[in-house]
Amino acid sequence: MQVAILGAGTMGHGIAQVSAMGGHDVRLRDLETEIVEAGLDAIESNLDGGVERDKLTPSEAESARSRITGTISLPEAVTGADLVVEAVPEELPIKHDTVTDVEEHVDPDCLIASNTSSLSLTQIANALDRPERAIGLHFFNPVHIMDLVEVVVAEQTTEETIDTATDFVEGIQKTPVTVADSPGFASSRLGVALGVEAMRMVGEGVADPRNIDTAMELGYNHPMGPIELGDVVGLDVRLDILEYLREELGERFRPPQVLKRKVRAGKLGKKTGEGFYVWDDGEVVGVSGSGGGRDGAQ
Repeated sequence: MQVAILGAGTMGHGIAQVSAMGGHDVRLRDLETEIVEAGLDAIESNLDGGVERDKLTPSEAESARSRITGTISLPEAVTGADLVVEAVPEELPIKHDTVTDVEEHVDPDCLIASNTSSLSLTQIANALDRPERAIGLHFFNPVHIMDLVEVVVAEQTTEETIDTATDFVEGIQKTPVTVADSPGFASSRLGVALGVEAMRMVGEGVADPRNIDTAMELGYNHPMGPIELGDVVGLDVRLDILEYLREELGERFRPPQVLKRKVRAGKLGKKTGEGFYVWDDGEVVGVSGSGGGRDGAQ
């Protein structure tokens, strides 16, 4: 297939990588050349890491690289595509504008997928003249490592679209889970519920982030605790999802004040170097102090 990925950030470049590793030709698009190049560099680093860990052969890595091109042109990215996956910011107007622009340049049978983790796919599909081709493909971070993909079905989605999307997911060696379009789907709703309660526990002084995460990692066999996961995803993203779920599902998803304070201070987690943890070169090096500053790291 010819696959276009819109958005070269954390999720977008990861989806581009696994699509290319699955044998598809990929065009990765973002608004600025620097962002596209950063995405391509991240893919290069991931592939090199896979070779070093004997997950990939050098020839497999090179073959995947050769299938990916970058561009800042939307028509160049999507024209002739069989599948377009948008991985743009989690704001409904941006996603509406994106899929509307895409539909002007693609063939009638091209699938248009969203990587949204919580927004209504049915609402996104409403922006299309042919909403029956809309599908959700919710990948998980880091994309090249995580096996799960939620296949989210809008009210307008046809069985043919579902089948094609499921075949694509299986073809890139991921496990599809089909869910109905509902606020937060399955994974985000459950994951955010755990994460928000963990943040409330930090705010109430029940335990510090490291002990809460260790309890979930060792007691429930989670590969990463809920506080660290929030830092990895981005606390601003967590806050946006909680605000949306609160509006749709009620006060049990009310964002805790400790999260709001972090976001207001620009402490968004791994991507800014500090959230509930302090990060250096992508690794946790301490716990943020009670005031949210580096001086309190321990």
